[in-house]
Amino acid sequence: MTIENPKRQDIHEYLAELEDIPGTRVFTTARARKGYWLNQFCMTLMKPENRERFKTDERAYLDEWPMTEAQKQAVLNRDYNAALDEGGNIYFLAKVFFTDNISFLQAVGTMTGMPAEEYQAMMIAGGRSPVGLRSKKEPY
Repeated sequence: MTIENPKRQDIHEYLAELEDIPGTRVFTTARARKGYWLNQFCMTLMKPENRERFKTDERAYLDEWPMTEAQKQAVLNRDYNAALDEGGNIYFLAKVFFTDNISFLQAVGTMTGMPAEEYQAMMIAGGRSPVGLRSKKEPY
């Protein structure tokens, strides 16, 4: 005899809800699969010799990886939001930030469209208000 939880939600419905959060990309298994090679590339930047090879010819280094063109362009453009959309994980992408000698704070500031100092002040003050940012479908 099995007892089912009446509140149990279908996993696909649950995952779809994660896509409804404005400005947020939850790193799901689907994103992990999509971004596997992008994230593997990022991890190679932990080694100084790979950072040098990448900085010498970024395109050639990226072309060594079976990444999509959209993933490669996101890296070349330093469009971290696009990289997240393409399956990048922020902690893996941090290897690119550090290769460029920019801090996590500076990189995330670019992702919000704010100068780093303004972003930092906002976060210290408690972050963004959730008003109007809870759902793409319903502006509460």
